[in-house]
Amino acid sequence: MQPINLNQVKVPGEDLEKIEAELRLSVETSDPVLSEVATHLIEAGGKRIRPILALAAARAVGEDSTIEVVRGASAVELVHLASLYHDDVMDEANERRGVVSVNARWGNLIAVVSGDFLLARAAGIAARLGSEIAELLADTLAEMCEGQIAEVKDGFNTSRSKEEYLRAISGKTASLMATSARIGALAAKGERGRVQALTEIGNNFGMLFQIRDDVLDIAASREELRKLPGQDLLEGVYNLPVIMALESKEVGGELRAILDEKVTEESLP
Repeated sequence: MQPINLNQVKVPGEDLEKIEAELRLSVETSDPVLSEVATHLIEAGGKRIRPILALAAARAVGEDSTIEVVRGASAVELVHLASLYHDDVMDEANERRGVVSVNARWGNLIAVVSGDFLLARAAGIAARLGSEIAELLADTLAEMCEGQIAEVKDGFNTSRSKEEYLRAISGKTASLMATSARIGALAAKGERGRVQALTEIGNNFGMLFQIRDDVLDIAASREELRKLPGQDLLEGVYNLPVIMALESKEVGGELRAILDEKVTEESLP
């Protein structure tokens, strides 16, 4: 089997245009309110990392972006968007991707149900792509839930370990990245060895992506993040940078004392 290097894989702009069109098509509904809410974050844009990963995986096994690949890539993005709708309800967020969050504009009930609608449409796409992809997406949703619950259980826990952190992000973030690559490779009918290799690449990328995101949450500006920095600290989610600082002999004690007092928005720099 030839080595896989996704850095050498180019995803053309027209493929991304196909994804945007498929996303809008997939959430069409006769209800005007649901239609507006379901397209809210699609219209807000985003990096589309998960569908790009699926497209790149398909090209890595030698297949251009067939309709099956485009639909598979769209399904994983719908799952991601649904998770954002639900995350913003849990976080009581007011902003997402530079626009008012769904929950802030329409309320928690509509945000939750609309997120469920996106999941339903993703499941429908996966079912049409075959039982293997449908089962894979269902298993991934379960992993995402397990990862999120693991994170919630460790809320405001200054004794959270690196292992507990890594287990949580493996479920809530890396699992969907791995599935994005796997669905792209499966939809492109890739050889099994390459499908598995791409799945592992997707998983490793997802772990690194989440660690980077957690660093940015405390190190980047509001303009860079397009949302309030320090959100995880406010919610008592102590990620890898905080865990490592708490383990430090130099600053660990001082930081633990600050966190025990609970961080407020006013106390953030």
